[in-house]
Amino acid sequence: MVNQDRIKLAMASIIEAIGENPLRESIKDTPQRVAEMYAELFSGLDVDPKIELAVDFEEGYEEMVILKDIPFYSMCEHHLLPFYGVAHVGYIPSPGGRVVGVSKLARVVEICARRPQLQERMTQQIADAIFEALQPDGVAVVIQAEHLCMVMRGIKKPGTTVITSSVRGNFRSKVATRSEFLSLIQGR
Repeated sequence: MVNQDRIKLAMASIIEAIGENPLRESIKDTPQRVAEMYAELFSGLDVDPKIELAVDFEEGYEEMVILKDIPFYSMCEHHLLPFYGVAHVGYIPSPGGRVVGVSKLARVVEICARRPQLQERMTQQIADAIFEALQPDGVAVVIQAEHLCMVMRGIKKPGTTVITSSVRGNFRSKVATRSEFLSLIQGR
């Protein structure tokens, strides 16, 4: 659980350390606002994303299922600055065709994004959760994001997109399956 009291104390110290008056009228409630924000932004720390995939349905569907352009916001663990973008998630149900409600895939993305994160790790966590929970023939995840730590500081390169992918099962072993997924998420 996020300890909001400790965050409030730390935030007040940071405000003072940067040379601001933590009691100034428009900034005095900032520690409380930041504590509440962090509780929301890091709410995925205490949640197993596989829980979202516990209910599935026997549909006899054994073809690719893709949820494309899932928006997300996360926090880079190196600088605690946001990175944001879209995730594309696909899976091929195992023989028998058990499927999950598509909103559940978006919830898995949301849970994994709501942690101090590295984009690379987040991509793998999403793929692993789906692969372990659904035991499909394959899973593919592609994430495209812009990192504010690259925009606001350091290299200062706005518009730069980081793309990561993680594949399991048939998406890894079959080039044609992986190519079909990539073609579909690119709209070709």
